[in-house]
Amino acid sequence: MSSQPLLQTAPGKRIALPTRVEPKVFFANERTFLSWLNFTVILGGLAVGLLNFGDHVGRISAGLFTIIAMAAMIYALCTFHWRAASIRKRGQSGIDDRFGPTILALALLAAVIVNFILRVTEN
Repeated sequence: MSSQPLLQTAPGKRIALPTRVEPKVFFANERTFLSWLNFTVILGGLAVGLLNFGDHVGRISAGLFTIIAMAAMIYALCTFHWRAASIRKRGQSGIDDRFGPTILALALLAAVIVNFILRVTEN
C-alpha cells in the first residue's frame, strides 16, 4: 500500500471536485420567497384597509405602507433570483442577506412613526 494521497496536484494548484446540490435547497429558496410574498400581501391588505376606511392621515399611511409593500415584493423577487443563480452555479459564497430585512424593518418603523406623528398633530 502506498502512503501517497489519492488526489495529487502540483504545488499551488487546487482540485475542483463536483458538489451536489440537494433539491431541498431549491425548495427552501422558493419557500422563503413565498414567505416574503405572504408578508407583503398582509402589508398590502393593511394599506387597503387604511385607504378605504381611514381619514386623511390613514390615506397618507396607506400610501407609505403600499410603497413599502411593493418595495418588499421587488426585494423578494430579486433575492429569489440571486439565490437561485447562486445555487445553480454551486456558489460557495453565502446566500444570506444581512441588510435587506434590516432596511425593511427600519422602513416599517419609519412609516409607523410618521403615522403616529400625523395622528398626534392632527387637529
